[in-house]
Amino acid sequence: MAIPKQENQTQVAQPHSRLIRLIAIVLLALIVLVGLTILIIWLTIKPKKLVYYIDDGSIHGYNLSNGNHLDASYYFLLRAYNPNKKVSVYYDKVDVSVKYDDEVVSRGIINPFHQPKRNTTLFKLNLSSHDVTLSNEAARDLKVDRSSGRVEFGVNLKARLRFKVGGWKSRHYRMKVWCAPIMVHLSSSNNGVQRTTFQSVKCDVDI
Repeated sequence: MAIPKQENQTQVAQPHSRLIRLIAIVLLALIVLVGLTILIIWLTIKPKKLVYYIDDGSIHGYNLSNGNHLDASYYFLLRAYNPNKKVSVYYDKVDVSVKYDDEVVSRGIINPFHQPKRNTTLFKLNLSSHDVTLSNEAARDLKVDRSSGRVEFGVNLKARLRFKVGGWKSRHYRMKVWCAPIMVHLSSSNNGVQRTTFQSVKCDVDI
């Protein structure tokens, strides 16, 4: 009598297994369909790459103490341009750093913001170095640059952002922006060292 009972259990389990497979197939098809729809929309819109410039810059209170300890205040005017007609951008996190000889001498952040379509946004970056220890090589190079009257810096941005098309928002993307070489020409003054001339620098953008 045990054999027929096992057969009945097998017969009951088969429809249940088929139902699970059917649900899985339907869910997979929906995921693929949504993915293809998003891809088609994205390719149709063809978003253009974001554009960044450093339009101005200066250094104040520049000082090297104890051989390789740097104190300075930096000012950079960052211009961010969204050239897209149908895509706006949500910047959820933006980290900024100033580099000299590939060494980070200052860090900062830009508060989260939304950049509309065809919009230009300006950021006044006020950063500083407080007793930052440089390598002996970087300190030596910085002294030589100062004596020559010009110092070359780089500004680096790392951002976490999303794109918005109509009512749809994309997943998070990581963006890296590298602005270099930023050549700051120096002159002595009563308040330290400051900018005399500055040439706009276009940045490299990678998403």
